[in-house]
Amino acid sequence: MTKIVNHWIGGKTVDGASGTYGPVTDPATGAVTTKVAFASVEEVDAAVAAAKDAYRTWGQSSLAQRTSILFKFRALLDAHRDEIAELITAEHGKVHSDALGEVARGLEIVDLACGINVQLKGELSTQVASRVDVAAIRQPLGVVAGITPFNFPAMVPMWMFPIAIACGNTFVLKPSEKDPSASVRIAELLAEAGLPDGVFNVVHGDKVAVDRLLEHPDVKAVSFVGSTPIARYIHTTASAHGKRVQALGGAKNHMLVLPDADLDAAADAAVSAAYGSAGERCMAISAVVAVGSIGDTLVEKIRERAEKIKIGPGNDPASEMGPLITAAHRDKVASYVSGAAAEGAEVVLDGTGYTVEGFEDGHWIGISLLDKVPTSAKAYQDEIFGPVLCVLRVDTYEEGVALINASPFGNGTAIFTRDGGAARRFQLEIEAGMVGVNVPIPVPVGYHSFGGWKDSLFGDHHIYGNDGTHFYTRGKVVTTRWPDPADAPAGVDLGFPRNH
Repeated sequence: MTKIVNHWIGGKTVDGASGTYGPVTDPATGAVTTKVAFASVEEVDAAVAAAKDAYRTWGQSSLAQRTSILFKFRALLDAHRDEIAELITAEHGKVHSDALGEVARGLEIVDLACGINVQLKGELSTQVASRVDVAAIRQPLGVVAGITPFNFPAMVPMWMFPIAIACGNTFVLKPSEKDPSASVRIAELLAEAGLPDGVFNVVHGDKVAVDRLLEHPDVKAVSFVGSTPIARYIHTTASAHGKRVQALGGAKNHMLVLPDADLDAAADAAVSAAYGSAGERCMAISAVVAVGSIGDTLVEKIRERAEKIKIGPGNDPASEMGPLITAAHRDKVASYVSGAAAEGAEVVLDGTGYTVEGFEDGHWIGISLLDKVPTSAKAYQDEIFGPVLCVLRVDTYEEGVALINASPFGNGTAIFTRDGGAARRFQLEIEAGMVGVNVPIPVPVGYHSFGGWKDSLFGDHHIYGNDGTHFYTRGKVVTTRWPDPADAPAGVDLGFPRNH
């Protein structure tokens, strides 16, 4: 019997009522293992109504109450991290160790939310005028929504909801319909931790559910992570309906390798960052820019390492890389490799047509490495989101920086060098939101914010960290004057208030 994943509304599982379901496959076998209910407009409305009703009390709850529940949730999440990783592997395909790493990075944001008290502290100025005090405070927004991608079905939601509910908001999550089970298990753990019914809700679905969240008058803010075209649509549509929006888009992350770099370390980093999680990361390195005469040596070192990567089912401890999420995505990724030579690139490794014995129907693709890729090639211009690494050649540092800055994306980038002065120049001159110096995937820790520039971010706030707290709250300034009991009535004064 096929498993069915339903919605989580008002603190309990709610069977799908629309009659529409989507398939969830095991990427290693290609078999449909699960059906996920797709929400109608009415079902989305029910989730928002549950969140709005819960906000009446949750928005007035104490910080101590909120953080106490989050501490209990953190303990439960830690205890069940292996179980959640298994759900991720079964539906996404990534290897189990990578799935465990995803849960661990999500836990970092739960840790931050447990200590949200510091971020929510206000400001007070006394005696700005005679017996006048001014206080700045932050208050929750109300019902907020998160729309999250398939590549991190546990981590990305945890970039959003722990901070949102710690700030006093209630939350409606619309996870990817491709791997929905982890989000429902997280909802169950939140309920077990004592989160009141309706504070956290999950609705599954497609564009119908997304559009209703973007339009719903009771949804005050929307967080999104996904591709650039959809991020732009989310930002435009939700903003037009008066909502606060943070929409993180796609990426083409570059790694600039200078002639003085440790080439073994650079090759290790390039392989890890390009092929980890089968390249299905918005922070994957997909373009290495080799400066000067090191290109041939660097490409050979990358090739040697890439050829040794063990590809297999995510639940096999020997596997280092799993399959892609769907057959359609696998075929799209393969098309970039198949067309690369015609666009002027040199195909060093071709992973198309790769299969795993005994799992021939899985969504497999091998490692691909393209050298001397022109910037006009589609493999360079597009976010491939698969295990394809492009190497570009430039003569100078300045040429490399100009090449990277010409990209419409500005998510993350890295430089590999032994020269501190060059690294310092790079971090100031490069047009990207996250920069690594001899660090290939510069994902910030939880108490710093994550976000790119240019077409990698739509909206004014990055995600989690201090930006996350500011996004899920709004400021209010209160000016107070209490007359001294000894004062006589001052009478009416129609003049402009004096500060001195």
